[in-house]
Amino acid sequence: MSCSLRPVGRAHRARLEQLTRATGRFREEEVATAVELLEESLAGDDEYRFVGAFDQPAETLVGYACWGPTPGTEGTCDLYWIVVDPERQGAGVGSLLLSEVEGRLRVDGSRLVMVETSSRADYAPTRGFYERRGYTRAATIPGYYAPGDDLVIYTKDLTDGELARASS
Repeated sequence: MSCSLRPVGRAHRARLEQLTRATGRFREEEVATAVELLEESLAGDDEYRFVGAFDQPAETLVGYACWGPTPGTEGTCDLYWIVVDPERQGAGVGSLLLSEVEGRLRVDGSRLVMVETSSRADYAPTRGFYERRGYTRAATIPGYYAPGDDLVIYTKDLTDGELARASS
């Protein structure tokens, strides 16, 4: 089954919520946040941008990414969500979405992408996903989400090393 990428619209709200919940990794308030960000985006808020992966030929939403500019920075963006239907994980949908987001960010002149994730054992595949795609573990904040659940921050330089050269 192949996928096409296109905007996530109002008609996909329920499916986005269903996908986010189906991963089994997000608390109910996080699922609600994902839906809220979509609604803000659809209302014209440029802080949150979405792209969806739709299977072919059924045109069902099987994954999505949400990102936006980091307030108070120059060219830094936060990747808030990449969610893929559990039945499609490992089939390249997440990689397709991540490549699309990074491509759009480069076109927009972004320099740096930040990703925040959990240190929990069930997030090991998520951390590995980012590491295999060139993201560097930049920081860990112990107990951030809950006792024993650290915040792990990854970054990726979109300038082909220019950021590292500029800071030396």
